Amino acid sequence: MNRTDLFVIEYKLHGEPKSFIIRAKAMSNADAWHWASCDAGLAPIPKPGKPPLKVVSKPQAERYGVTEVKWRESAMLVWTEVSSS
Repeated sequence: MNRTDLFVIEYKLHGEPKSFIIRAKAMSNADAWHWASCDAGLAPIPKPGKPPLKVVSKPQAERYGVTEVKWRESAMLVWTEVSSS
């Protein structure tokens, strides 16, 4: 298993930095702008497994103060067992 399916999305809302982590099978710039809009309260969060009711685009999000959206895949944790001997 090489993928974590966890993504960190960072953005600014009216100049204030915000960030959150989301689980998704894939992420794109358009997806990140939409999810940042959901986090900012501009769009409803869809029910799990259902497509969004209406996808918020970058120009729409920018009109409401969402800017500088960046995303990255989170780092995969590798757990190792420590022996006590």
